[in-house]
Amino acid sequence: MIKPSSTPPASVDATLALLESQNYLAERGLATVVYLSLSMQRPLFLEGEAGVGKTEIAKVLARALGRRLIRLQCYEGLDAAAAVYEWNSAAQMIAIRVAEASGATDRDQLVHDIFAEQFLIKRPLLQALEPDTAGPPVLLIDELDRADEAFEAYLLEILSDFQVTIPELGTVRAPAPPIVIITSNRTREIHDALKRRCLYHWVDYPSAERELAIVRARVPALPGQLSGQVVAFVQALRAQDFYKSPGVAETIDWATALSALDARSLTPQVVGDTLGALLKYQDDIARVQGDKLARMVKDAVDPVA
Repeated sequence: MIKPSSTPPASVDATLALLESQNYLAERGLATVVYLSLSMQRPLFLEGEAGVGKTEIAKVLARALGRRLIRLQCYEGLDAAAAVYEWNSAAQMIAIRVAEASGATDRDQLVHDIFAEQFLIKRPLLQALEPDTAGPPVLLIDELDRADEAFEAYLLEILSDFQVTIPELGTVRAPAPPIVIITSNRTREIHDALKRRCLYHWVDYPSAERELAIVRARVPALPGQLSGQVVAFVQALRAQDFYKSPGVAETIDWATALSALDARSLTPQVVGDTLGALLKYQDDIARVQGDKLARMVKDAVDPVA
C-alpha cells in the first residue's frame, strides 16, 4: 500500500487513487462526493444497505490520510453523556471530600474547581473537536438511523459550527473541522435539517465487474476462476427475495472462508457448508437449499450452460 499522506486529494482522480491505495475500489460517483466533502469541509452522509462499504470509507480515509479515527456507534437511547461528554462524578466527590478535610470553606471556589477540565470525560464528539498534530481527525457517526430523533437535533450544532457548548466551561470550538462521515442503513428516515448540512450519496451494491475486482484485491489467494464463480453466485443471490441480501462485506468473508478451505471450485456441498458466511437468517438459507442451490451453483460455475 501507498504510505499515508496528510494532504487531502486534489482531484476526483486523486481521490480514486487514494481509496484504491487502501484496496477500496470505489465507483466514480462515490469518489466525487468524497472529494467534494474533503475540499468543501462538509460532512458526508452515506446511506445504503448494510455491508456495502459505508463504514469502511471512514476507516480508509483515516488510514490513507494518516488521521485519527474517532467512531461513535449509534444505538437507541444514545445521549450527550455517551456521545459528547459527562462529568466524572466519582472523582468530583473525592475532590469535595479532600477539600472539606483540608478545611476549605469557599463554596464558589470549590464548585469552580470540581467543574474543571480535569474532571471532564470526553466522548467521541468532543474528542473530534480537539486539535491534533496529524490534522483534523476522521469522525465516523455510524448507523445514525439507530439513534433517536432527539439525538439528531443535538448533532445540528456540531455539524453546523463544529462546536459544543458545555454550560460549566463554555463553548468548545474545533480549530479546523473534522472529516465527518455519517452512515445510515435507512431503517428510518433522517430529518431534513441534518441532511441539509451534509453532502449525500447512496452507496449501492457494486456491479459484477467491480465486485470481482474487489474480491481479487481483498482476497488475492483465491484462485481467479473461483473468484468469478463467487461473484456470479453472490450476484444471483441478490436477485432473490431475501430478508437480507449479502453485502460486499459478506462476499469478502465468503471468499476468505473458501480460501481457508482451499476450495478450487464451487460445489453444492462446499456452498451449503459455508452459506452462513453470506446469509445471516435461517429463513433465507432455507430458501436456497436443495435443487435451487444446485442450479445456482451450476449457473455460477458454467454460466453458458
